[in-house]
Parts: sequence; structure tokens; C-alpha cells
Amino acid sequence: MHVLLVCQVHAQQEAQFTQFTYSTQSYNPAYVGFNEEKSIIALYRAQWIGVEGAPKTQVLHYGSPTKWKGLSIGFGLLNDKIGPTSETMANIDMSYTIFLSSDVKVAFGIKASAHLLDINLSLLNQDYNLGPDPVLNNSIDNRFSPNIGAGVFYYTPDYYIGLSVPSFLETLYFDQSSLSKAKEETHFYLNSGFVKEVTPDLLLRPSFLIKAVAGAPLQTDIAVAVLLKGKVSFGFSYRVRAAISGLFGYQFSDHFFTGISYDRAATDLGQEIFNSGSLELVLKYRFANSRSNIRFNF
Repeated sequence: MHVLLVCQVHAQQEAQFTQFTYSTQSYNPAYVGFNEEKSIIALYRAQWIGVEGAPKTQVLHYGSPTKWKGLSIGFGLLNDKIGPTSETMANIDMSYTIFLSSDVKVAFGIKASAHLLDINLSLLNQDYNLGPDPVLNNSIDNRFSPNIGAGVFYYTPDYYIGLSVPSFLETLYFDQSSLSKAKEETHFYLNSGFVKEVTPDLLLRPSFLIKAVAGAPLQTDIAVAVLLKGKVSFGFSYRVRAAISGLFGYQFSDHFFTGISYDRAATDLGQEIFNSGSLELVLKYRFANSRSNIRFNF
């Protein structure tokens, strides 16, 4: 007797960060050149520490205005490893900013990216009692796929909102004739935040990020942080029905910032028996000729 079981599984696709305000360029190319700032941002995330094959992500972003007014350009590198899969992405981001007034700006961006995907299915455990599993013979080596995305970013000295689709093309990594297939869906991002001056030395900075993708629940991240004396930032964030996190950062100088966050899953996966939480580190260097202020500090 033969039994055929067909099922559809949706999993985490694009990399996610707790300190999402520092990874804005990865999902919205219009952010490049924000406030005419020239900077480099590096992020590292180890998710669900202690779980074998849990996601580990590294990101490097650079963005800078050009000599042409309103035009900015940047690039990004991302490496994301989850279980038997490893994805590397390189992208070029361009944005053009329209000055609605001296303080109100709206930027439009485009993103061109190149993906390399490796899936080593031989790393998965399998039972050989019934012979080798034909699905596990379909490993992927350096599968290349280009993509294009776009975004818009509106901001003032105290408020911002962005909407973006970093990848318009849906990528099918296995042939339709394969016993299984891996498909990357189109993601939609909406992010916003504002700065409220409580006292001259204390700024309140709430923000949120909403990510929508077909076949998966809506993901919403909400963060509230304060900036004390322009140096110390701290707060918390909540990924709805998923995780709660603590945030801390320090502005060592006008140019260098570092931040760290720690997550605990708000599900059974958050129990100590499963993992030790998720850890994230961000480093940012702002070049001396940047004209941005640090009220948003991202």
C-alpha cells in the first residue's frame, strides 16, 4: 500500500530584525540618503539560540547622497542561514528626494538585487529503511535569481512613514515537476515612527513595522525607545504574538553608535527548555560630512 501526503508549509522567508529601524534600507530603498546622511550600518542576529539550524543573519548597508541634489545611492549585502538553507543577497539602492518644504521631504526608491541560494538537503535527517528519499536529492547549489523592488519614504524632522515592496518577482526555486518546491513570495512593508520631546534631554521615539506576505499571518513589530541626553537609548519592542525584546544603545560620538537587543519568544518556543532567546547587535558609523541630526538616530 502506498500513501501520498500533500501539504503546504509556509516558513520565515525574508530576514527579520528586532532593531528594525536600523535595517530600513534592506526593505525600503527610498530610505537611502535619509536626511542627506552618509553612513554604514552592520547588523548581526542569532535567533533562537540553542536550537539547531536556527536563523543566523548578517547585514551590511551603505548609503550616501550624491553630488546631484536629491539623488542618493547605496548598496547592501545580506547572508541568511536557516537550517540546510543559506542565502546571500547583494543589492543596489537608489532614491530621489523631493523637497516639499525646507523640513518636509518625500523620497522614491528602487532596488535591484541578486540572490544566491544554497539548500543542502543532505543535512536533513532521513530514514533509509524504505530507501533514499528522492526529494532529498534536489539540493540547490548557488541558484541565481535577480529581482527588483521599490519604495516611498515620507519624513519630517519629527515623523516618518514608509511603504515598500523590496522584491516584486516571486521566485520558484524548484521545477514544477519536482516532488517539492520552494517559492519566495512578494512581501509588503509599512513602517512609521515619530519623535516626541518630553524634555530637552529626553526624547520619546515610538515606531512600528508591519510585514504582509501571502499565506502567512500579518507580522507587526512595535517598539518604544527613549533617547537620554543624545547618548543613551533604551526601550522595548513587541512582535505581536511572537516575541518581546529589550533594547539598549549608546552614541559614543557624533559618528559611532552601537546597539544590542535580546528577545524572548512569546510562544512555547520561548521556554528555557527550547532555547536561550535571540540576540542582536547593530553598529553604525556616520561619516563626518553627514548633515543629519540624531533625533531619530537610525
